[in-house]
Amino acid sequence: MVQDSRRVFLKGSLAATLGMGFSAHGLPAIAEKMGDSQLRGKGPNQLPPVGNPIMPGIGLCDPHIRVFNGRIYLYATHDASPLSPQFRTNDWWIWTTDDLVHWEEVCVLKPEQTYLRRAFSSCWATDAATRNGKYYFYFSGGPEEIGVVSASTPIGPWTDPLGKPLIPKGMVRTEERDPGILMDDDGACYIVFGTWDYYIARLNEDMISLAEAPRLVTLDRKFGPYGEGKTDDKPYLHKRNGIYYLSWGCFYATGKSPYGPFTYKGSLMTPETTAAAFRNNHFYMDRHASFFEFHGQWYMICNDYSNEGTTAYFRNSVLSYIHYRDNGDIAPVRLDGVGVGRYDAALGKVEAEDYFKLTGGSVRESPAGGFEVRGLSDRSMLFYPNIEHIPSRAKLVVRLSSLGGSKGRIEIRGDGAEGKLLGAAKIPATSAWDKYSDLAIPVALKTETASLAFVFRGDSGELARLDSWQMIADGETR
Repeated sequence: MVQDSRRVFLKGSLAATLGMGFSAHGLPAIAEKMGDSQLRGKGPNQLPPVGNPIMPGIGLCDPHIRVFNGRIYLYATHDASPLSPQFRTNDWWIWTTDDLVHWEEVCVLKPEQTYLRRAFSSCWATDAATRNGKYYFYFSGGPEEIGVVSASTPIGPWTDPLGKPLIPKGMVRTEERDPGILMDDDGACYIVFGTWDYYIARLNEDMISLAEAPRLVTLDRKFGPYGEGKTDDKPYLHKRNGIYYLSWGCFYATGKSPYGPFTYKGSLMTPETTAAAFRNNHFYMDRHASFFEFHGQWYMICNDYSNEGTTAYFRNSVLSYIHYRDNGDIAPVRLDGVGVGRYDAALGKVEAEDYFKLTGGSVRESPAGGFEVRGLSDRSMLFYPNIEHIPSRAKLVVRLSSLGGSKGRIEIRGDGAEGKLLGAAKIPATSAWDKYSDLAIPVALKTETASLAFVFRGDSGELARLDSWQMIADGETR
């Protein structure tokens, strides 16, 4: 059911300064649970971890994000207490946002509302899906069975249409838990689940029954946080450009069918691409990663218990951009305290591919290494909201290439493609697409925070490729 008292995590300047969210009653929601010393960030970015973890100190874990009707919904498990000596999760959560920065709790699903019909302390991992105007919330009833509830909205009120598990204990030779849902391009919907060995089954049109007996997923190599020969729990499937990605924790494999065979690729996360505050000696453990696309950007959300105040049984959730190489492999994920949907101008260069929204372009590997945004043509737009620590009399320096003189220009607008014009410049020609130049654009900003849209105007065809940008003070060079 929707709660009468909704918690809202505000990530504005005050919340960012304090490093905490605020409850509906105006109280620091995190400070009610944790001491102030546990809230301060200590990563290299000099920001408190209000970007990552996304809602620290409340036990938000095993996160799955779905985009329904243009809005983000986070379905999650809820670790009950930082003092728990074992997993204790008494309910399931739903949070929502439209910007990945400001979060609102909109539902608590109690086990009493499901076939369990009683208080229960093993409310484990979840996922959600929609079909034919209805929404389905799949959940683990402990480590060995999976249930489903349905509703007419993404946040309930929920009813249990079966009154029993969808996937009961003993159906297959693995622990039946941690459901992941894949809605394929042809409309077929699959549920994948299991521990160590994964099983997959197509769901019927009603989404609450299986169209086939679960099949063992074939994988050419088992490797995960426990070493050779073992995977992990929490399998997840997503699809991009015809490639199926099977992941477990922060490890993944690729295939041409949801059933496999899948080819092992490695870990998505590396200590080298992770800020110091998020590195620890259990770096690869219990990640429970899942993936989603929003406004043309791909993201990964997963567990983390590297910060103060967390344990293996009281976890946080973190968000990162993910980028795909031209061959479909996923580049190592960068994890830091800034997170996603916000930017810190004091940290210097921002990679172009880390936009919040893109229209009229695509991310490809750059000849110079890393990634670039290509195919920027007339009316293409990249949006970077919530930029903090902008210097006074700022100039925006964009690093780009443009072959042969396109007669194009770049406009910098506030708050969106149709926002106030803050600055503009002609796009300079470079000798080749892999030759970049830095273009400095004075911008008329009077505040230290802003949301900026980069809008391209000009002739038909590709006007530019964007590598990165940064904000500098007038007279400063970098």
